[in-house]
Amino acid sequence: MASEFFRSDAPGDIALKLTPDGRGRLEVYVDGEKIFDRKEDGGFPDLGKVNELKMTIAEKLFEIEDALTAD
Repeated sequence: MASEFFRSDAPGDIALKLTPDGRGRLEVYVDGEKIFDRKEDGGFPDLGKVNELKMTIAEKLFEIEDALTAD
């Protein structure tokens, strides 16, 4: 899934932080908002869900970029 995020068409330079957890947790946050939780979702995301997450991330990044350039 991380490789899909790295290949996304997100604007500009972004930071992606992956933090391993021995308890098998997988949570995805964008700007402090949790957009995916493996435990809550009941398993790892399929390709459709990964693509949905990529779109959510791209939308958030465009919002952040717009806010920064509007100042």
